[in-house]
This record gives sequence, C-alpha cells and structure tokens, in this order.
Amino acid sequence: MARDTLKKLCREVIACERCPRLVNYRREIAQTKRRAYRDWEYWGKPVPGFGDPRARVLIIGLAPAAHGGNRTGRVFTGDSSGDLLFRTLYETGFASQPHSVSRNDGMKLKGVYITATVRCAPPGNKPLPTESRHCREYLEREIALLKNLKVVIALGKIAFDTYLSLLQTKGLIASRAEYKFAHAATYRFPPPLPTLIASYHPSRQNTQTGKLTRKMFAEVFRKAAKSLKRYSQ
Repeated sequence: MARDTLKKLCREVIACERCPRLVNYRREIAQTKRRAYRDWEYWGKPVPGFGDPRARVLIIGLAPAAHGGNRTGRVFTGDSSGDLLFRTLYETGFASQPHSVSRNDGMKLKGVYITATVRCAPPGNKPLPTESRHCREYLEREIALLKNLKVVIALGKIAFDTYLSLLQTKGLIASRAEYKFAHAATYRFPPPLPTLIASYHPSRQNTQTGKLTRKMFAEVFRKAAKSLKRYSQ
C-alpha cells in the first residue's frame, strides 16, 4: 500500500461521496448560491484540512458552513466563525494575517492545522450520526499524519466528543465519562498524547448571545501557547 500523506488524504476528502444527503445539499447550495456571493464560483465539494504539516496544534471544528467553506473550499474561511478564529490566531501568533477570505489570500498558519469532524456542509449545520461516522477515518488519519501534535483544541462539544471517541476506540482512554465539556477545560494525558483543550464554537449564535466573547476565545489559544512552552521545557 502506498504511504499515506496529507496531500493524498486531501485528495480523497475532496473526491468523497459517501453521504448522499450531504452530496446533494452541498451541490444544491453551490448552484443556488447566496445573493451576496452570486459572482462566486462555489467550491461545492468536501473541504479538506488546512495548515502547517509540522503543526503542534490541531484545531477541530464541526463542519464547513454552507456559504463559508462550501463556497471558498477552505475550512473556516469566508464566514463569521472563521472571522473570529483567524483574527484570534493572528493575535496569538499562530497565523500570518487576521483575515481569511479565500484559498488564495496568502494565509499561512504557524504550527497549526485546522480540520473538522465532517467535511461537507450539512443542512442546518447538523450532520447525522452516520455522516459523522463516515468522516471519522479522515480525522483519524490526519491525527496520525501530524506527527508533532502537542495540543488539540476542540471547537464545540461534537468535536470534543468525536476526538475522545477516537481515543477510546484506540484504547488510549478507558471511558469518556470523566472528561466534561466546558469552555477552556483542559485535559492532560500521558505522553505522547496531546493536551486537549475545549472551547465553545465561535459560531454567530454563541458570539451574538455573549456565550463566547473574544476575550474568552483568546484565552483558549493563550492556554495552548502555554502548553507548548511546557512541552519545550
């Protein structure tokens, strides 16, 4: 079997058609578009991970937004969640610029790789359990290929539970019960497992209601930076 690589994995993700409901939805959105983006040629395919192949930090989100990643072809790019994420990454030294608008905007991530539990935009931002299971292999392979990981940041409870489920399936933890999701909750595992940091998802719903503020979100990435320093000592 050919050696697995991030490039190979990205090609497989982009070509994936495992979930008929998601295939139909992302294609429909790409054809109908949103009025504000009527001049865009939508990506309309599964969205691969993005970032530094030598990443020490992995960020896991839920899924591409219908008019965000499904439009631009890059995870967290072109929607309000991404606006907050990339601005925070820039302010905490993990990104080369504060704004991410397209795959060709010159954005470079520094020691960070961003991915999602599901690679296609789901209706109502709610993938079905079977759709999440179909995508688990991609996340598992990404984690295996990112050899330098020291910190995993889970954006939202679904990403948090999915990551812990992968650890449990591999026999690396006995149970998920002792790991409670809460904003900025931090869990350290025996080496070589990365530290896990939970965060509320930077969705418009969370930011507009005040459940998640810029200060709260930045705290998560400051924690990640401190954890990296601890590993370097």
